[in-house]
Order: sequence, then C-alpha cells, then structure tokens
Amino acid sequence: MRTSTGARVGQYAALLAYLVFLAFPFLWLLSTAFKPPRELASLHPTWIPENPTLDNFRQAFDEQPLLRAALNSLAAALGAAVIAVLIATPMAYVMARHRGRLTRAATGWVVVSQAFPFVLLIIPLFLVLKNLRLINSVPGLVMVYVVWSLPFALWMLAGYVRAVPAELEEAAAVDGAGRLRTLVSVTAPLLAPGIVATALFAFITAWNEFFFALVLLKTPEKQTLPVVLTHFIGAEGVADLGPLAAAAFLATLPSLVVFALIQRRITGGMLAGAVKS
Repeated sequence: MRTSTGARVGQYAALLAYLVFLAFPFLWLLSTAFKPPRELASLHPTWIPENPTLDNFRQAFDEQPLLRAALNSLAAALGAAVIAVLIATPMAYVMARHRGRLTRAATGWVVVSQAFPFVLLIIPLFLVLKNLRLINSVPGLVMVYVVWSLPFALWMLAGYVRAVPAELEEAAAVDGAGRLRTLVSVTAPLLAPGIVATALFAFITAWNEFFFALVLLKTPEKQTLPVVLTHFIGAEGVADLGPLAAAAFLATLPSLVVFALIQRRITGGMLAGAVKS
C-alpha cells in the first residue's frame, strides 16, 4: 500500500512539474502583455503586473495589420485542415485495410517523409508554385501546408481506422453495401474523433507555421500572423517587447479556443455504442 501511494504521489508530482513547465511560457507572455514599459525595463520582474495596462494591445494593432494577418492565417489554416482530412481519410482507409507491398511502402514513405527538413523542400515547392503562378498567394500556401501535413495525417488516421472492428464492415458488406458506401456510412462516423484530431493537428500546424509563409508570401497584404509578429523586432534585433507579447498572446488564442471546443470529441470513446454487447 505504501509503495502504491508513494508511486502515485510521484506520478502526480511529475505531472504537476510537467504542467508548470508547459504553462510557464504562456503565463509569462500573458504577464508581459499587460505590463507598462517601466515594469518591462525593471531589473526585478514580477509575475503579476503592478500597474496593468492595455496600451500594449492598442500599440500592437496601431503598428501592424494584425487583423488582416490573422484572417490570412485563418484562411490558410482552415483550407489546409479541410483538404488534408478529405484526402487523408480514404487513403488512410486503404492503407489500414489492404495489406500488401504497396501499402507497406506507402507507410514507410510516410514515416521517412517526416524526417525531411524544411530547407530541403522549399526549393522544389517554390518551383512548382512558380510554374502554377501561385507564388505570393494564400491558395499556394494552402497547397504547401497540405503537402506538409498530409503524411502525418495519413499515419494518424490509419491508426484510427485499424481500431474500427472489421466485423462492422463485413456486416455492411453482407447487407449489400459497397466499399464507398461502407466508408461513408459505417467507418467515417466512427472515425469522427480521429478526423477531428487530425484536422486540429493540420490547423494548428498551419496556424503556427512561419518558414514557408516567410519565403512564399512577398507582399504585406498576403502575410500571415507569424510573419507579421517578426515586424515588432527592429533592424538591430531589439524587440518592442510589450506590443510583441500582446500580439503573440492574441495569436495563441485561436489554437487554445479550437482545442477547448473539440477536446471532448478527441478524448471521447471512438466506438461508444458502435457494437452492442
């Protein structure tokens, strides 16, 4: 009993330490966003601002087009998430249900492709988009995000497909349903949590992405939010800390809100009620 209690206390302590480690940057960012310049320059920083102010937020919106950049990021992230899920769902079904050399090779390629660095991909992607006349456009950026997130989306959804009992599909086949009808009417509804989790991954990846957006988007009107945040850093590398913290805090909110809204779908039982006992 003592060993079990001690192990449980150790687990909770480790979990608490990990949560503190994860929450520290966000809490410090939140604190910095509400501090006036005098407190930001203090040699003895505090967690809670002594004289909280909203001037950093007003200055951030006055200095940079944050709303326009946020709309560009939202369009790119939503487009990438929807297209990636639409492509990955049937492909993941084939990879999970049809075992063979081709599917094993595809699975290996999915794993290997995740090791490719951004720098290795940017030149061929740039040339392809240039030939398609999609450089400096949000649709072109969406294509890049889909290509980048698709391998992991395939790997992720294939695991969810394997968790769906094959007996359900066999029963649908006995009732006369074809492969497409089975995928749409039987398998896809049971994959809802996995599809939501995959879409969330693709959305957050695209929302936070910086390198591709920096290279492919040239005009200020097309730039996404992560690129615009760099404008708060001067030519000599000196950051306008207050407005930068305020803008960065606002940039993190959509990801947190999206996750809070759909986290029940992610953690809920994927096959609840699918099979009667």
